[in-house]
Formats: sequence, structure tokens, C-alpha cells
Amino acid sequence: MLSEYKDNTLAQFSMHVNSNVFKGPGLMKPSKPINTFVFNTGQEQSVKIDEITYTMPAGSILPLVANQNFVFEHPDRLVAWQFNREFYCIVDHDAEVGCVGFLFYGIEHPVFIQLNQAEIDEMEQLQKMFSLEWPSKDNFQGEMLRTLLKYLIIKVTRAAKLQNDSYQKFSDEKMDIVRKFSLLLEEKFKTQHGVKYYAEQLNKSPKTLSNIFAILGQPSPSKIIHSRVILEAKRYLHYTDKTAKEIAYEIGFESPAHFSRFFKLQTGLSISEFKEIKLQKNKTKE
Repeated sequence: MLSEYKDNTLAQFSMHVNSNVFKGPGLMKPSKPINTFVFNTGQEQSVKIDEITYTMPAGSILPLVANQNFVFEHPDRLVAWQFNREFYCIVDHDAEVGCVGFLFYGIEHPVFIQLNQAEIDEMEQLQKMFSLEWPSKDNFQGEMLRTLLKYLIIKVTRAAKLQNDSYQKFSDEKMDIVRKFSLLLEEKFKTQHGVKYYAEQLNKSPKTLSNIFAILGQPSPSKIIHSRVILEAKRYLHYTDKTAKEIAYEIGFESPAHFSRFFKLQTGLSISEFKEIKLQKNKTKE
């Protein structure tokens, strides 16, 4: 079942309950940024995200973003909430919910948040509250749905932080440096590939920023930048017909040759080898 809310401001919010068609096309069908929370109400199941298969535990929640391609083994056992920026902007409301750069667009992905029984019961109750609101068609419906969504985001963020070692060892204030870096990276990775730019935007020197990440137990900023660029390159190679030359310019390389060297260095494969492996996998599926 799919329930949807839209208004004349282009705000969109939807809830999928046990929907066989629930999946994310990612770059196969680009859309305006939509954030998603997926609640697995059944047993553990597999989910393929950008061609990598993971196991989603029973009673867990998974945050996903618009440019991810995802397919669940049993979508009919899920509840999912989706919303766009016009409905609720997690960046503008970061002081309230603190999820951007952590649950969404964070360094660690995917993030499976395991719920205890009390939290599972609470999510099921929240689902019922959303369901009760759908028949309402008055001027208050949008605000009620936003209020419930905000509650959902805060509850999931709180549960996720309790399960994250770094958040248990360090204060939110220190971890906010990682979150701010992650958000900035998501905005600029196609044009800015060097640590210096991000350090300057965060009012740090490159060395200081790297030291902070080391202290917080995070990968180095340069490694994170490279990983994000490679992830996007792989998405284009998997889900679009763009040539290596087109992809190179799309993600900020001055020349296709530079992009090819970078791809080989980071993945151990040439672009042609990567494409051949993809082709063989597709033939196996057929």
C-alpha cells in the first residue's frame, strides 16, 4: 500500500506499507532528492544497494538517499517513509534533528539501526499514527505529518548514536566536525577533490583536520573524498550509458586519462575491466 501527500509547494511525503513495488532507481531514473527510512518488520533479508548485497536485520531501520539504487529481497515485509526537501529539509532543521551527515550523506553507509523490542513497538505505533492521519484532507494534515516525521527522525538518530562507537567515545560537538565535513563533501565532491578546500571551509588546516579525524577514529579526509568520488563513478558505470570521458567531466576530472588513472589506483581495475565484469554479471543473471 502506498499513501502520498503533496501540496502546491512541491512538498512530497509518502509511506509504503508491505509494497511489492518498493525500490529505489537511483541514477537509473534521477529525481529530486528524496530521503528514505526503511523499517524491516519481518525476518532478516537481503538488500542490494548500488550492486552490493547486504543483510538487513529483523527489526532494524535503514536510511537511504535519492541517488542510491536499492532492491529488497522482500519489500512486502517493509514499512518505508520518503520525503523531499520541500516537505522537510534536514539541512535547514539540523539543529533540531542532527541526522544530516550521519544517517544521511554520512561516511558510514549503509547504516542498519537495530531496534530493541520497546523501540520496535514504538515504530509500529508510529506507523499507526501516520496511517490515522492519511484520511485527513484539511489544512493541518501537512503539519501533522511533518511533526510525526520529525519525531521519527529524532528517535532513529538517537538509537543510531547509541549504537555508534564514535558517538559513545566522543561528544556530539566533536562528531559534528565529521558531520559537517560529510555534508560539505556531498555538495562539492564533483568539483573539489582535495582536502585543502574542505579544511578551509571548516576553518581548519589540512593537517589539523586529518588529525581530528584520526583522533575520532575516522578514515582520513583524503580517503573519504576518494571513496565518494569512486562511488559516484561506479554508479554512472552501473546505471547509465555515459562514456568514461563523459563521467570524467561529470565528476570533476580535467581529462579522461586522469580519471582512468585515478579509477585504476582506487579500485585495482581499469574502467574497461570494470565494465567487462559488469557485463559478465548481467549475462549470468539472464
